[in-house]
Formats: sequence, structure tokens, C-alpha cells
Amino acid sequence: MQAVEWKVRLHLFEDDEGTTRARVVLDTGTTELTGQGTAHCHPADTNVPGIGDELAAGRAMTALAKELLDAAERDIEGMGASRPSTRETVGWTT
Repeated sequence: MQAVEWKVRLHLFEDDEGTTRARVVLDTGTTELTGQGTAHCHPADTNVPGIGDELAAGRAMTALAKELLDAAERDIEGMGASRPSTRETVGWTT
């Protein structure tokens, strides 16, 4: 059995106007993929930084997941396989 470790770093930034930005970086040891997300506090709402962090981080991770799936699809095509019609059909089943 082989174990591989990938490292993920999440950076959160909040400005004085209630905007939170997140950047997540996946380091596989051979490549890095990134995702970014933002969250904005509506002026009428109470600014709760933790909620902005959660939203921005979740959106950044969603963007990263898309990047990772896109990379896998490119790799599959590079092996001569055809691109599947939906992401759910790619790779191993659960």
C-alpha cells in the first residue's frame, strides 16, 4: 500500500467594508492548484466575521474542487479516453 500526502493551505483576508476573500492552495508535491472565493456582508446585516470566513472558504474550496476535477479530466483525455458526459461518471465509483 502506498500513502501520499497532499497539503492544503487556506488564507483568509477581511477588509473594513465587510468583504472576506479566501484563497486555498492544494500542493500535490508535483503541482499546485488554487481556488478563490469571496463573501460580502450586506450593509443591513450584522457583520459576523466567522460567517464571511465560512462562505469565502467554502466558495474557494468549491473552485478548487472544480480545478482538480478539470485536471483529472484532462489527464483522462491525455490517456486516450474520451471525456465523460458528466463528472459523476469519471473515475472510481463510491
